[in-house]
Amino acid sequence: MTDTTFIHAALTAARPQAMGALLRYFRDLDTAEEAYQEACLRALKAWPQKGPPRDPVAWLILVGRNAALDGKRRASRDAPLPPDEAISDLDDIEAPMAERLDGAHYRDDVLRLLFICCHPELPHTQQIALALRVVSGLSVKQIARAFLVSEAAMEQRITRAKARVAKAEVPFEAPGAVERAERFQTVAAMIYLVFNEGYSAAADPERAGLSEDAIRLARLLLRLFPAEPEIMGLLALLLLQHARARARFDAAGEPVLLDAQDRALWDRERIIEGLTLVDKALRHRAPGPYQVQAAIAATHARAARAEDTDWAQIDALYAALEFMRPSPVVTLNRAVAVSKVKGPEAALAMIEPLAGPLSGYFHFFGAKGAFLLQLERYAEAKIAFDTAISLAGTTAEAAQIRRYLDQVASGSAAKKDDGGVDPGPARSS
Repeated sequence: MTDTTFIHAALTAARPQAMGALLRYFRDLDTAEEAYQEACLRALKAWPQKGPPRDPVAWLILVGRNAALDGKRRASRDAPLPPDEAISDLDDIEAPMAERLDGAHYRDDVLRLLFICCHPELPHTQQIALALRVVSGLSVKQIARAFLVSEAAMEQRITRAKARVAKAEVPFEAPGAVERAERFQTVAAMIYLVFNEGYSAAADPERAGLSEDAIRLARLLLRLFPAEPEIMGLLALLLLQHARARARFDAAGEPVLLDAQDRALWDRERIIEGLTLVDKALRHRAPGPYQVQAAIAATHARAARAEDTDWAQIDALYAALEFMRPSPVVTLNRAVAVSKVKGPEAALAMIEPLAGPLSGYFHFFGAKGAFLLQLERYAEAKIAFDTAISLAGTTAEAAQIRRYLDQVASGSAAKKDDGGVDPGPARSS
């Protein structure tokens, strides 16, 4: 067994559950993370010769736990023994502790780990960044890209978060009902970011599994908060987005924009479940950002053909989302809907103030170039597309923009309208 790609994928998939169990054993983030890393190193040495175990998660937990215990024994070898009465009880003290934790309100180690990382002792941005690093094992570069900040800034944010958890002596038991209710918004945001990381890397098998992990976590969260419409909206959003997975890439692995996708490939079972959740959430009459985003995805899902899409409704929903959660990215996405309803000139005017905040954002320049191309402003469109290519995070993104550059070249040469260009780079595929 020498397929290192498969081994790395298995280690990535096992990380959340293994980290959660190791944290339950050691009740210390650094110890749990070091134990998991040591287990991964041993797996990379053993699995290529012997093959992966039947249960990689159990193997990693056992090996990581033993490695950490060996380290603790070596560190305490010279420490004096405690009094006899303190060590005379032969009962297994770990078993009742584990039973107490596992019998709490949520039984999944991963979800418990999420709640610990999202403890209110930490600032909101540190909570999400720490959970993405510790639970999902995303690199600092990946997390920084999700937050639109530099790698150095994100590295500092994660380091401070871990230090603050240790200094505050955050309890590693499951919080009560009131604390869970206070923290669920941060956990929901973390799950959403995990899904987006997998969604954006759907062509990469090592990262694509994150979307399924996020859906599983969202289901667990809904089990905890069955009457919370925002969690219904979150799960609906993930299901509706993931329903398009098979149609998002062609046979060559190139991304297919939403309007060009074969809708027969969409997963109708996921769509039906997502639409049902959207309707159920909206009946609570307590709208929130996840419900609005799910409603946008539902509007796309209900259209039998791309030309049947109700872009005016999508524009209105994005306007509501802008009011609830102002963001340059939300405005950029709304601009795509505006281009369909009012034309590219109006969309271009809408994104002009975003040039500063989104100066390092691939999709901003992709959308700007597409709007300029529709207006036959070929020289400006080429500049925008060239900038987009320089900011592309994947070869697929770069290839997508090069196809637009081909249209720029042909349009500039022919000096004629090509029938309208879909401003796809700003829109989820």
